[in-house]
Amino acid sequence: MLSRAFSKPIKRPKNGERSERWSWTGLDHFGNGGVMEDMPLSFCNRNHDHDHDGGRIGPCKKCPAHPTVREVLGSSVGVMGESPMAMTEKVVLSRGKRVYGVKRFRKVGIGKMEFGRRVERVARVSGKCEYLVPLSAYLYAKRMKFVVFDYYPMGSLADLLAGARNLGHTALDWNQRFRIIVDTARAIAFIHSQSPNLSKDTNKYIQMNVHGNIKSSNVMIDVDFSARLSDYGFVQLVDRLELATDTGQMKPPPPPPSPSPSPSPSPPPSESLFSEKLCQQSDVYNFGVIILDTLGGPRAVGLKNCILENKEEIRDGKAEFFEFSVKGKERKQAFKVLEIGLSCLDTLDARPSMDLILKSILEEI
Repeated sequence: MLSRAFSKPIKRPKNGERSERWSWTGLDHFGNGGVMEDMPLSFCNRNHDHDHDGGRIGPCKKCPAHPTVREVLGSSVGVMGESPMAMTEKVVLSRGKRVYGVKRFRKVGIGKMEFGRRVERVARVSGKCEYLVPLSAYLYAKRMKFVVFDYYPMGSLADLLAGARNLGHTALDWNQRFRIIVDTARAIAFIHSQSPNLSKDTNKYIQMNVHGNIKSSNVMIDVDFSARLSDYGFVQLVDRLELATDTGQMKPPPPPPSPSPSPSPSPPPSESLFSEKLCQQSDVYNFGVIILDTLGGPRAVGLKNCILENKEEIRDGKAEFFEFSVKGKERKQAFKVLEIGLSCLDTLDARPSMDLILKSILEEI
């Protein structure tokens, strides 16, 4: 049974309570319930069709009308996800009956011009890769900063896996999981191939060859079970304090507690496992977390040593690890991907590059 990504309705605070959710109404963000000015969005030029308008970012006279801020604020139908860094909502626009995702950042650490420059740069690069979620528009206002991106009705990989596990079902078979892993690897390898675009001025700096927030909730699934990686570059828009609490970039996530007796989990990771700076090795580690979660469930990362001790039994089918039914050639394929995932969890200097990882995965197709 497949679990689709239904958005959660916005909860209203009870009397005397302060809502920790961020409402999309002008009342909360523009004061006293007054009618806000219908501010224009800035639109990302993702293709060459807009070159007839001088290459500027935004709608042009020869293109269809674009949604306004007022339309976006009034079209939210529910919360898709929340984190310390941002909240994501599903927006259904009456004009054109288009559906978008909108990610509103809690605290942005850069100014308006630099925010726009970075978002536009990310949008241009994302538009060149079919495995990255495209960006459509953005807004930088005094009390509100958000980006608008394509919506995927199947939700994220985390939605599909968690929804099925809660119901005791297997949401995805091996071929579907394998395709998602391959597409995600292609997205990361593309990002890592970009020029870092270093600058001596740290206020005008965006590291284009690192994602920085790779996790299953940022792997979006289309109706054909292809995958696109979202949130590319977003960690370089927000305040550093939000970054430290929201991503696995800074520190590997701890394994969830086991409800029943099980083999002893791996010891706590040493300092050499993670970096306090944005780096490709941390992207690789987090991709390894996705692989193990996709193959064996969320507890698999914490059982790395146990998996290594029982690799032969897992390979031969004498020990259960995979949370889906797999036999014969497909089991060998899944086991090879498991070995690749384990290599991603090695110490910083020992982790393979994404080019090598992608090459090894594609050899299994």
